[in-house]
Amino acid sequence: MKLLSLLTLALLSPMPSSAADCAPLKYPVTRKTEVTDDYHGTRIADPYRWLEDDNSAETKAWVKAQNDVTFGYLKTLPRREEIKARLTKLWNFERIGRPFEKGGRWFYTRNSGLQNQSVLYTAPSLDGEPSVLLDPNKMSKDGTVSLAGYAPSEDGKLLAYSTSTGGSDWHEIRVRDIAAGKDLEDHLCWVKFSGTSWMKDGSGFFYSRYDEPKKGAALTEKNEFQKLYFHKLGTAQSADTLIYERPDHPDWGFGGSVTEDGRYLIIQVWKGTEPKNRVYFKDLAAADGKVIELLNDADAKYDFIDNEGSVFLFLTDLEAPRRRVIGIDVNKPARDNWREIVPQSKDILDEVSTVGGQMFCEYLKDAKSAVRCFDLKGKLIRDLELPGIGTAGGFGGEREDKETFYSFTSFTEPGAIYRLDLASGKSSVWRKPKVGFDASAYETKQVFFDSKDGTRVPMFIVHKKGIKLDGGNPTLLYGYGGFEISLTPAFSLSRAVWLEMGGVFAMPNLRGGGEYGSEWHEAGIKLKKQNVFDDFIAAAEWLVAHHYTSPARLAIQGGSNGGLLVGACMTQRPDLYAAALPAVGVMDMLRFHRFTIGWGWKSDYGSSENADEFKALRAYSPLHNLKPGTRYPATLITTADHDDRVVPAHSFKFAATLQQCQAKDGPPTLIRIETSAGHGAGTALNKVIDETSDEWAFLAKVLGM
Repeated sequence: MKLLSLLTLALLSPMPSSAADCAPLKYPVTRKTEVTDDYHGTRIADPYRWLEDDNSAETKAWVKAQNDVTFGYLKTLPRREEIKARLTKLWNFERIGRPFEKGGRWFYTRNSGLQNQSVLYTAPSLDGEPSVLLDPNKMSKDGTVSLAGYAPSEDGKLLAYSTSTGGSDWHEIRVRDIAAGKDLEDHLCWVKFSGTSWMKDGSGFFYSRYDEPKKGAALTEKNEFQKLYFHKLGTAQSADTLIYERPDHPDWGFGGSVTEDGRYLIIQVWKGTEPKNRVYFKDLAAADGKVIELLNDADAKYDFIDNEGSVFLFLTDLEAPRRRVIGIDVNKPARDNWREIVPQSKDILDEVSTVGGQMFCEYLKDAKSAVRCFDLKGKLIRDLELPGIGTAGGFGGEREDKETFYSFTSFTEPGAIYRLDLASGKSSVWRKPKVGFDASAYETKQVFFDSKDGTRVPMFIVHKKGIKLDGGNPTLLYGYGGFEISLTPAFSLSRAVWLEMGGVFAMPNLRGGGEYGSEWHEAGIKLKKQNVFDDFIAAAEWLVAHHYTSPARLAIQGGSNGGLLVGACMTQRPDLYAAALPAVGVMDMLRFHRFTIGWGWKSDYGSSENADEFKALRAYSPLHNLKPGTRYPATLITTADHDDRVVPAHSFKFAATLQQCQAKDGPPTLIRIETSAGHGAGTALNKVIDETSDEWAFLAKVLGM
């Protein structure tokens, strides 16, 4: 009763005048068509189906008209230029990536501050004078070509690298002579969801690709029938050797990696985002070269870690929802011969890597990092002392290495890079960025709240020290909740500015994520997906009940699956938030599987092709739960024209419907469509700053900051 009373009082509080006084906007008229689909006897209208055609002149005209309205509104926001100036100033600091060595050369990325893309450097020693190896900023005039991945050959003489244009998931692979600083003739296209892994002799590398899509359909066509190839250096892509394909399984994908000893090719076989996978291998020393199906039941997650001769080490959740490490001798692969090396613990074992004969196990304890070091037999060497409460990552390297590097970050501290001596276990700072942000002025706490069904859910809250809990703090609630992805403490320049503006930042660890293992994930998928939305709504109610904020001062944000989260929660509880920022969201839950890699999300969402799953999807699909005449929160939808992960049609159709349904006296419902950008990765920094400036200025206006 107390919570309901508090919510009632908050809902009766007046909206800030800056939100209530917004002048009505005139949105573009979006043409409706008579399109309906029959789902198991239920007919569903889809009047904006034509917006799925990203190549049509009408869709392009619609995008321009929407952007004209949106940017026309955003440029009038009083704090936008102030916010952009602060973001630009704060972002202007040196950022260096974790270094690694190959063939006597060191490699690391560096951004001097405001470069649109980070630059890849090489140096003769860790402290030697670095030289530019690859500068993506010179690959396009507008900074929209990004370095998507790179792998040096064993001798450190060649570099296979992949680039993305405009943020697309499609990559092109080239090979650079490191000493000469020039590319060879090798050029591979239509590569997606693939790394590159060299043969130890440098003769070529393994990679995965799809067939060339139909003309004009590269950003929307289904991605099926991936194949694993070997590219021999100096030959045309058409001459590449096909290593493995499965024409009987169009939804299978393949990742090939050569073991450190060069003996085996490990083939990870995946099916969309399904957490259960298969593992095959090929003995590269064997004359027959057959692919061996080692783990073919798809009964659990098996992440290959390393090998000791014929014994393969795997991180798995088989009979261990919080994961463990097992060893399988490929010469005696029967399950009776499998050996447990690191057993399951009370905390989730998130990542495992080996270096210098040691195994680093990265755990999550209530979504915070803890690292333990074992030998390869599973004997504990030490618990690693971390700099504080936050997120650690790295610990890579090779068997002969005497040291390794890792990064550590928190909500208020940028990611410093630490050098770890393997013999002593002592860490020292290698690089620590200097950012003009006073971390000492802020505090982070972790709280726990009860969701609708009584499940206990953790949430991080970050804010200035000494704030008053009077219900008046502008608060940004951010979430994801899906695909076994864990949200952990991390520094964000964007959020730093939000905190400086006086905002509170809150991040709950929703079901559907991986913070507590496979059981936590499975509690938020398919027919149980509503649990994720209930968790997020309960987080918002907790913030209101504990006087951090009120519905008039509360905004929600999420991207991709988090965009779905925001879309579902703003349609289920439009009264609970003043503003919503759904980014690149999955908004049409009945048709998501028809585009690019969308079919791969069925493991989390289910599919409208299944009658029971259709009912669940229909019940929360953001597009299908907008109701005419409802007062929805002020909404700024963001998407991009080159997003071939979650195609922009999701956001287009949601925006058109939302504008039609919004109450006549309701706040703005806008869509911001970025050009030459994709799902997020590789976006030029100037575009990131512009979009963040728009989002924070929008919230400042709506929340009366």
